[in-house]
Amino acid sequence: MTKVSLLLVVAMAASVPAFAQQAQPAPTPSASPNTVGNRRENQQDRIANGVQSGQLTAGETKNLENREANLNQQIHADRTANGGKLTQQERQNIDRRQNNLSRSIYQDKHNAAQAHFGNNEIGQRRENQQDRIAQGIRSGQMTAGEASRAEGRQQNINRSIAADRAANGGRLTQQERQNINRRQNGASRQIYRQKHNAARQRH
Repeated sequence: MTKVSLLLVVAMAASVPAFAQQAQPAPTPSASPNTVGNRRENQQDRIANGVQSGQLTAGETKNLENREANLNQQIHADRTANGGKLTQQERQNIDRRQNNLSRSIYQDKHNAAQAHFGNNEIGQRRENQQDRIAQGIRSGQMTAGEASRAEGRQQNINRSIAADRAANGGRLTQQERQNINRRQNGASRQIYRQKHNAARQRH
């Protein structure tokens, strides 16, 4: 064997362990990511986007956030009963409920119902409240339960506005405007308190 051939054999033999080491699969992480928490955060982001874009009405958002709040309570109860962990069966049940909620978010965002505010003072105030709620949902400053209550209040105000306009040929009287502004002032204070209290949306 020539000197060059010998050097080639030695070089190839030396590279086999390194190649074998590279060919092995990467080690599995010891702790899997919090997929339950990630999903909850993703759902809230999708709802917040729908609120801000007007694809979700106040009533739709109230119902979605109420379902999210119920799911969060179930997750908390399951973890409390199991020392902070979730069983495989509990995870499957949560995943199934999140799948249903995800479909509802998609359907509500793509149906014919849209939030229409109008180019006037009353409409701008309604849109501003929705933007504040959306920001609170996205940031986690508002829990799902808080967002549901805030949207329920907006839904009631919206119904009053629609009823008043229907009774007056599409217009609002001065007294009706004052009443709506008073109710929106109360809703605004509620949103502020919810966003600045100790409660936070856990993921």
